[in-house]
Amino acid sequence: MDIRTIGWKNNKVRIIDQTKLPQRLVYLDIDKMEDLWQAIKVMQVRGAPALGAAAALGVYLGVRNYSGSDWPGFCRKLNAAAKYIASSRPTAINLFWGIEKVCAAAQENNKQPVVKIKQTMLEEAKKIIRADVCSCRKIGDYGSRLLKPGSSVLTICNAGILATIDYGTALGVIYSACKQGKKIRVFSCETRPLLQGSRLSCWELYKQGVDVTMIADNTAASLMAGGKVDVVIAGADRIAANGDSANKIGTLNLAVLCRYHRIPFYIAAPQSTFDLKLKNGRGIKVEMRDRQEVTKILLKKTVAPEGAAAINPAFDITPHELISAIITDKGIIRMPCVKNIRRIFKGETNAFKRNR
Repeated sequence: MDIRTIGWKNNKVRIIDQTKLPQRLVYLDIDKMEDLWQAIKVMQVRGAPALGAAAALGVYLGVRNYSGSDWPGFCRKLNAAAKYIASSRPTAINLFWGIEKVCAAAQENNKQPVVKIKQTMLEEAKKIIRADVCSCRKIGDYGSRLLKPGSSVLTICNAGILATIDYGTALGVIYSACKQGKKIRVFSCETRPLLQGSRLSCWELYKQGVDVTMIADNTAASLMAGGKVDVVIAGADRIAANGDSANKIGTLNLAVLCRYHRIPFYIAAPQSTFDLKLKNGRGIKVEMRDRQEVTKILLKKTVAPEGAAAINPAFDITPHELISAIITDKGIIRMPCVKNIRRIFKGETNAFKRNR
């Protein structure tokens, strides 16, 4: 792929400003932790795997200019930076996972000079970026086996290049299938209120030469009833130990519709998106965002009376009973979810709990 969502270039964090798409492809070079926090908050950079890399790099920015040479002082600075970045958005576990990875790298090297600890943290953040590239391609390879030539796939939000480093989870499955010559057709839900499906997924799918059609969110049921949807694939921001999955608001709607119309409903996400410390989705904190995101179109044109009540949850939780399978970088997890999640991650489940 020739589009890279986030990276490290010229001693700065380079991201695609996703609020400018699809009209303009704009890159931002960020060298301050506070600016990266803001970029995460307003969703200039977004998507669970991409947030893991952004968070790791954000913590590094927070300690990069520490001038002391003592570990205790550096550790205080590190903890403050980690806490600050963690306050940006609450639902995507990859964000917290990225923070923990760079903090663990610092802790493991606390006997080294501070300058060496900083370098180790930066290398860990780069490692997260490289690992995401590999894991998304594995997800794509595993998931493509579930798609037949000529399949019509419906998706919501953006779980593609722009949500990861350069390939995608749900859309990575589609890219892999297309690469195999399967000629997949995609229906992309617009994804109100911020339109990640129309602005981002349609943009990148079109750029990659995939047959994509944008639909209003409330068109999905009609398409399914008409036999025009073969499979639904969505991403995830956090997956509990029983398979309950948090994803962009509206995902649960699709899962319910799939059950009624007997259409396979798949979640695609890397191992880093699983939170095995949570028994089920009731423990997932759902981010509540500004009411103006729903009372205005892209925060510009007002579409509701001033002062009208509005609720704007960013995510919903799809219970595992509605999920046909979870496509991961370790393989495909089918029912029963709890047993097969443990089986596919094997001894790594203990590491999940230890590192949380």
